[in-house]
Amino acid sequence: MRSAEGAASITLAAFLSAASVGAASDPAPGAPPQGDADLSAVAAIGKALFSDPTLSASGQMSCASCHDPKNHFAPSNARAVQLGGPHLDLPGLRAVPSLTYKRQTPPFTFGVLDPTSEAGEAAPQAVAQQGAGAKETAGPSASAQPAPRKTAGAPPAASPVPRGGLFWDGRADTLQEQALAVLFTHFEMAEPDRATLAAALRARYGDRFAQLFGASVRDDDKMLIDEAAFALSRYQTEAVEFRPYTSKYDAVLAGEAQLSPAEARGRALFDDPKKGNCAACHLDTRSADGRPPQFTDFEYEALGVPRNPAIPANADPHYVDLGLCGPLRHDAISTQPGNCGMFKTPSLRNVATRHVFFHNGVYTSLKQVLRFYAKRDSDPRAIYPTRDGQLERFDDLPARYQGNIDRADAPFGRAPEDGDALTEADQADIIAFLQTLTDGYSPSDE
Repeated sequence: MRSAEGAASITLAAFLSAASVGAASDPAPGAPPQGDADLSAVAAIGKALFSDPTLSASGQMSCASCHDPKNHFAPSNARAVQLGGPHLDLPGLRAVPSLTYKRQTPPFTFGVLDPTSEAGEAAPQAVAQQGAGAKETAGPSASAQPAPRKTAGAPPAASPVPRGGLFWDGRADTLQEQALAVLFTHFEMAEPDRATLAAALRARYGDRFAQLFGASVRDDDKMLIDEAAFALSRYQTEAVEFRPYTSKYDAVLAGEAQLSPAEARGRALFDDPKKGNCAACHLDTRSADGRPPQFTDFEYEALGVPRNPAIPANADPHYVDLGLCGPLRHDAISTQPGNCGMFKTPSLRNVATRHVFFHNGVYTSLKQVLRFYAKRDSDPRAIYPTRDGQLERFDDLPARYQGNIDRADAPFGRAPEDGDALTEADQADIIAFLQTLTDGYSPSDE
């Protein structure tokens, strides 16, 4: 039986022998679609696993059920949360994000960022850490401190901030850990135990894994499951469809297209630190080494979006989703009050194709999202419910944590007498710019 460390090294060796290191590099804008022949043998297995419903307790749910390849690996329906479990009748707790552009996500950290470093620069997911035996810890502990003020175009402030990790709460450091979590979560693919999952993998993929990793993999449940999770991570890391960079904005950055007047106005508002200030978190410029922008700084924010009654868990008035503080994250980070209510900033790539927005899917259009940013502080009655004539502001976060909500960065922090930071015309222009972030652009679309 191989040790975990041995399994990891053999996995890496197998990958390197099956594909060049360049297989995981970002494609040039406009590069032709990638075929299965371009994938390593490990990633090819991962592609098969991704669409295989027999790996779920229901026998009807695969990764692709929620991460539809036809919708940029995001849900194709407009449910706030997706249904899973043994009978596909258990609702999740959060909106399912897209799996595109996850390769650049760094592991979760909580510490001081170097203010002289290139904003938004992140290392690709490390292959060596995604083989069998990769660590399964959630990150270091830290004392909670206020997050730094964010301004578009400014370098990160030298203050402790949570950053990186996968899921809305960063509880997985690698794509491998993320895959394992989904396979066993009771309201997702819901495998009851490792033995059951290993048996399914052995029956359908035992020969293919044995060819790559040796015959002993069939008899070692842990090794088999770890290699399967690694294969899923390799598929997401290698396959260009997870990071195509084929949006109109990519073409603009390459000098192959121009923004329309409305799109150009929208980008200016997106960047303006006194107006949209969107680029403070959703970085829209190339990194120092020329990598395309990811449209996220991978950091965490408490925005105070309204409670979503469409989430079944919210029928319980005592239930609350605190992001970094649980209910799905359980470590030292989750015990720090200063982290409660904070969720990871998602990439805005392909945002115009999404059906629900924010961690709780409370909004179903970009128009609603921009209205929230414009009016949350200047006109809160337009955003939050009232009960018995009393405004229930920040109704999805207990009062003791509401000090974590960002009230300083534009477009927030405006009193009613100040008016909205963004007019309706401004909001429409920003939406026009956001629509340029959808992959699959062709000049003939104009």
